[in-house]
Amino acid sequence: MAVVADEDHEQQVKQPEKKKPESEDDKRRKKIVPGSLMKAIVRPGGGESKPAEGNQVIYHCTVRTLDGVTVESTRSEFGGKGTPIRYVIGKSKIILGLLEGIPTMLKGEVAMFKMKPEMHYGEKDCPVAAPDNFPKDSELHFEIELIEFSKVITDDLGVLKKVIEEGQSWETPREPYEVKAWISAKSGDGKVILSRTKDEPYFFTFGKPEVPKGLELAIATMPRGEKAVIYVKSQYYTESTLMPVVEGVDEVHFEVELVHFIQVRDVLGDGRLIKRRIRDGRGEFPMDCPLQDSLLRVHYKGLLLNEEKTVFYDTRIDNNGQPLEFSSGEGLVPQGFEMSVRLMLPGEVSLVTCPPDYAYDKFERPANVPEGAYVQWEIELLDFNTPKDWTGFSFREIMDDVEKIKGTVLREFNHVHPQDDEEGKEFANTRNLLHLNVAACLLKLGEHKKSIETCNKVLDANPVHVKALYRRGMAYMASGDYEEARADFNKMMSIDKSSEASAKAALLKLKKEEQEVERRVRRQFKGLFDKRPGEIAEVGTNDGQDDEATSENVEKDDLDNLDDQEERTRQTTAPPPPPGILSQLRKLFTSVGLNRCTIL
Repeated sequence: MAVVADEDHEQQVKQPEKKKPESEDDKRRKKIVPGSLMKAIVRPGGGESKPAEGNQVIYHCTVRTLDGVTVESTRSEFGGKGTPIRYVIGKSKIILGLLEGIPTMLKGEVAMFKMKPEMHYGEKDCPVAAPDNFPKDSELHFEIELIEFSKVITDDLGVLKKVIEEGQSWETPREPYEVKAWISAKSGDGKVILSRTKDEPYFFTFGKPEVPKGLELAIATMPRGEKAVIYVKSQYYTESTLMPVVEGVDEVHFEVELVHFIQVRDVLGDGRLIKRRIRDGRGEFPMDCPLQDSLLRVHYKGLLLNEEKTVFYDTRIDNNGQPLEFSSGEGLVPQGFEMSVRLMLPGEVSLVTCPPDYAYDKFERPANVPEGAYVQWEIELLDFNTPKDWTGFSFREIMDDVEKIKGTVLREFNHVHPQDDEEGKEFANTRNLLHLNVAACLLKLGEHKKSIETCNKVLDANPVHVKALYRRGMAYMASGDYEEARADFNKMMSIDKSSEASAKAALLKLKKEEQEVERRVRRQFKGLFDKRPGEIAEVGTNDGQDDEATSENVEKDDLDNLDDQEERTRQTTAPPPPPGILSQLRKLFTSVGLNRCTIL
């Protein structure tokens, strides 16, 4: 997807980067000094992954003095109850030494941590109370066995996931994706509830009650090929078509292997035009999709959605085995076909179900496709052309091409329907960036009114968009609408204090431009209204040298505060003064609000 960089990046209002707030655990870690925490591995662990923030860890702990005397233990052989400790990194309270030490361990590892008092219960403001008679002022050994760790899916620990085998990619399923997975289930005491099917994986659609809620939440974190054990508490063990709810079971352990899932996109957002990806393509979605107008090469097979699934066209048969080549944006294929291909990656194969109004009811209909027919296309995007290389192009040629690309992308955005809040936010931000880039180009080309209209498209959706206010204010100022410009710059400061410097610089420029206009008007018409009736005043008789010198000073001050490239371009693209004293007089009268006066 071609997105043109913001050309006045230096001038844009910069929002302060939001840093992740420092947690209490982060503050505690700053207390650690060299030598206060030492680790020795007693038994190596297995695998490569280690516990991370948000993981629940299960471990045994035995505390001894440096002389070997056991102080306390979770193990039954040392007087404990035999029940290991469960702890969620980043959520549960724990002593500082283990907060730092456990994330360094592998599953199955046994390690000895030597801690000074400030690393266990002797820490100032320790969030964990020391057990009765605990020697909290002594240096101690903590022997830790990391039994296992699992990902916390829900904050109340009602759903946990333990990865057995890592997956093969980064993408995970979500609504309304279609999923195939091997699934079996046992109760917490080991009783079999659901045996793993022998013939084929279980097929289900996200968002439908086909698996328990807790199981679906966990599978939503799994990439293809991952194997995991998922622990689901009773409150998340909802009724589903997979299995009935078993009374009296507090926790169900699911063993899941995610075999495959199909990306499903509701292109129109109303459930009528559905694209199912049945083979992955190359690259990243949507950056490597042909969103802009391109020359595309596809193989496709068209079917009627009747009982026979009648094939009405196949490029591999009806086109002598040659793919279909067409340029997008020219109406050469049905609208639903093109909209779907624009959302495909090279090499991808998708199955597209299309309603008649986006298929052949508004397009040249094949003879064997009846009116009002729903169709299905199986499409393979072979490749598409790369964006144009602008090397050697003139400025005007590049700007014309830029406008065409931006216009195409913005037009196609009308057909993009985000699937969740995260996609919606990314979509809105990208669309706003494109509109503001277009507005900047229009401003540089002297199209002030069009620049204002483009900024309004952003402000209609987000009235407090600071950069849009700035861009519109600059366009108003360039067109001579000073009050509107001042209102936009003042609003910037009221919305975001960090934009105050940019807004004040713009207001200073605005003030100087107003003063310059007023000065020129006064000089131009000096003495015009001092003459008695019948006398003729000399208008504009000075040689203009003072004006030129003053103008240069104002220009220099402006460029110290604002983007010099934008200022120069605006001045070079400004229309020349209108010929003739009469038209010049009218313009100057209008600029100072004297447009109601009549020259006799």
